[in-house]
Amino acid sequence: MFSTLFFLFFLSTSFLFAQEKTKEKEINQVAEVSCGQCNFQLKTQKGCDLAVRIDGKAYFVDGTKIDDHGDAHADDGFCNAIKKAQVKGTIVKGRFKATSFKLLKE
Repeated sequence: MFSTLFFLFFLSTSFLFAQEKTKEKEINQVAEVSCGQCNFQLKTQKGCDLAVRIDGKAYFVDGTKIDDHGDAHADDGFCNAIKKAQVKGTIVKGRFKATSFKLLKE
């Protein structure tokens, strides 16, 4: 009896994790991008890190870094300005996993 219950628990847990994975939504849109700490009020990391705001919610970005796009602390850098970018990727565990990130001209 115990082994049957354990098997059913394992099966239902596996199903829940599989469902969670399918909830990852592919993003392909123009979004606001900036320093998460300076302009989007993200507090889970220290320092200055690239973030994207999608549907009103900000996420730190994996796949490209803040300094890959110029001096973040320049007058027009990410710590002083919110810019637009064409972004592609997925939101996984509260972070945006970028597969493409292209800044748009202002």
